[in-house]
Amino acid sequence: MKIIINGIEKNIKENTTIKKLLQELKVLDKTMAVAVNMKIVKKDDWDKYTLNEGDKVEALNFVGGG
Repeated sequence: MKIIINGIEKNIKENTTIKKLLQELKVLDKTMAVAVNMKIVKKDDWDKYTLNEGDKVEALNFVGGG
């Protein structure tokens, strides 16, 4: 099935959770926040939240600077 993550279309397997997606993308340890269809999903729920066809996912990390 297709989703859009950070503006890029990606094919994923059905029943993929946010946590599994981030692990596959090798960004789990770098990601601080995730929104699916403009709604924030709590980090504690990433392993329970199953993505659906057409979901728009934004994975955010925080960068310090000065």
